[in-house]
Amino acid sequence: MIGHLKRFIEGRFRIAAQLYLGIGGAVTLTMIASLVGWFSFNRVGDIQERINKGSIPEMAAAFAVAQQSGTLVAVAPRLAAVSSQEDFSRVIANINEEQGIFETQLTALLQQGIDEERFEQIQSNGNALITNIKAIESTVTGSFVLSDRSEELRAQLIEVENAITRILVPAIDDQLFYTMLGYRNLNEAPDPREQHFSNAELNNFRHLSELQKNATIQIQLLASAFNNSDAALLEPLRERFEADVAKTDQHLAALGMEQVQLELAPVFKRLSALGLGENGGFALRARELALNDSQQVLLGMNRDLAIDLVSEVESLVRTSRDRAREATETSAQVILTGRSLLLALNILSIVGAILIAWLLIGQILLRRLEKLSDRMRSMAGGDLEVKIDIAGSDEVADMAQALEVFRRNALEVQRLNLVEKLAEELSSKNSELEKVLVDLQRAQDQIVMREKLAALGELTAGVAHEIKNPLNFVGNFSAVSEELLEELLEVVEENKDKFDEDKLEIIQYTCSDLTENLQSIRKHGDRANRIIHDMLMMGGGTGEKYFTDLNALLTEHAQLAYHSVKASNPEFRLDIREELDPNISQIEVVPQDIGRVFVNMVTNACYATNERRQEAIINAKQAPDSPQDAAVTPYIPILTLTTKQTEDHIEIHVRDNGKGMPPEVIAKIFNPFFTTKPTDKGTGLGLALSNDIIREHGGSIQVNSKPDEFTEMTIRIPKDPVVAELNKESSDQATATQTEVVEAPDTESQALSS
Repeated sequence: MIGHLKRFIEGRFRIAAQLYLGIGGAVTLTMIASLVGWFSFNRVGDIQERINKGSIPEMAAAFAVAQQSGTLVAVAPRLAAVSSQEDFSRVIANINEEQGIFETQLTALLQQGIDEERFEQIQSNGNALITNIKAIESTVTGSFVLSDRSEELRAQLIEVENAITRILVPAIDDQLFYTMLGYRNLNEAPDPREQHFSNAELNNFRHLSELQKNATIQIQLLASAFNNSDAALLEPLRERFEADVAKTDQHLAALGMEQVQLELAPVFKRLSALGLGENGGFALRARELALNDSQQVLLGMNRDLAIDLVSEVESLVRTSRDRAREATETSAQVILTGRSLLLALNILSIVGAILIAWLLIGQILLRRLEKLSDRMRSMAGGDLEVKIDIAGSDEVADMAQALEVFRRNALEVQRLNLVEKLAEELSSKNSELEKVLVDLQRAQDQIVMREKLAALGELTAGVAHEIKNPLNFVGNFSAVSEELLEELLEVVEENKDKFDEDKLEIIQYTCSDLTENLQSIRKHGDRANRIIHDMLMMGGGTGEKYFTDLNALLTEHAQLAYHSVKASNPEFRLDIREELDPNISQIEVVPQDIGRVFVNMVTNACYATNERRQEAIINAKQAPDSPQDAAVTPYIPILTLTTKQTEDHIEIHVRDNGKGMPPEVIAKIFNPFFTTKPTDKGTGLGLALSNDIIREHGGSIQVNSKPDEFTEMTIRIPKDPVVAELNKESSDQATATQTEVVEAPDTESQALSS
């Protein structure tokens, strides 16, 4: 004991001893404040217990009822949207589970002792909600039954279609053969012409053809009825079906082929029953649509019941909230009293802390620590030569001695740090050299790709030249064949009295068909020839301007770009929609250059829409509730081509619904060698060259895009050549000014480039 007292007396000047005394006083005040807070908290706890056992359980039960009613309302649309018996069973199990929870929560709410009349209203709304869900369950069950019947009708429709085809097609072929040549059997002699080419036989052939057409129409109408989702459109389809059934009966009655008539009559009667019977396609589809309407009405009633139920629960919650507010006010009064006592104790603690801070910390500790801190800052600034000298026997003096040891060691470390800094600088230079090497390799890849494209262009030009000659022969021989047919018709016309009337009609009909076929061959040959010509012009144009129809040029090159992409990706699909102004005037441009611009933009649109389509397929497959056929996505690639004429310009809009571009990419897309595509799919030159071509024509290109929605390129070309030339000169001057600015880098940049 004496030893401990002696050590305490010797260490009374130590900072630790003085802090112990100050902390002891602070602990004493803290214990007093804790007792005051303890008594206050007990009082508040009693009040809170009353709230927890009364108002809060009632509010919680009411909220649970409201939340569970919302869950039941949300489950109903899922029930109406099920597509299989498995999903239906799973949703019914979920509904039964949620219904049990709802009934349990109603019982819990009743146990809270709420007003009986209010509870009966809540229970009535809940029972009505459950009844509606049962009604929806019944309609869904009926829908499944009707769906199975619909599938059976579709299968029977296919059987009827096959039966009609099996009977009609051979009958039509045999009747045509007999009418033209008179053979009923190849092993027998032909009948006389007045017998096989009579009006009766021709009428039989016409009735058979009409029966085939009517059968096709009736089958198509039934298929449309199966896919129809609008009840208002179902009755017109039924009326058209009835009209075609009447026509079929007329042709069957007029058919002079008893055996064929006997075979066809029951098949067409079965087809009529499939459409107009009591359980036929039209009646079945009408019942399906009626069930869908009933489901929508029940869903609307569920939403109204949920609103009424929530309103009753809110009234109950307001009552509980008022009781809780009264208890809270009482609790606040108790807290105010405790706060006043704690405030007095805090003031006393602050006064004691100020005395400790002024006497111990300010007068003894801080001045010596400030001196030590100044010396440490000077050491941090690099002054390690001055020795640290702070007298005393407390902890600060011990820190000064330790810092002196650190100063001597730091002098040694400083020399080692210099060596490490040089090593880091060398590593940084190596990283910069590696980055430059990667950039050079990327530039080399782009140059190789450009060389490949140039070689491909030369090969395409050679192939186009080889194809052009056969196309010229096709066009020439088509024209010569047309002239020969015209001469043949003239000869037949001059000698028509030498031909039988039926033979003359057949010759004229055949010549007319051949003429139309030759005209179609020449038309498509000219189109192919024009495409080859445009390819050759694109590969090496003369740069001469011609008055050009931009509508035709845009359509031709859009199709060329689309088929080029489709040839490399057979799965690619694109819906090209044209909104072309037919009144735009022809303007003087370089057709091959403008065509190259159209090809570049349409190719980019194809790439963007295909990327979005592939992402949609991947996202659909990765979705947790994706269907078995996840490759079917609602996204449809669309390209819209629009032209319109303003007072001074012609505008061409190329809009796609692809991936779109963010603003930071739009700002760079016209820079040479900038591309968002992989290295093997793009060089970054297409839009840069397109921009240069449009500027050469005095026009401009504007870009409007939104990520994951659309991209729209707007090309504006002046109609007046003088204005176009002035715009071109202004654009060249602006480009030259930008070049001068770019070509004047500062000294530091030149050094880095070196």
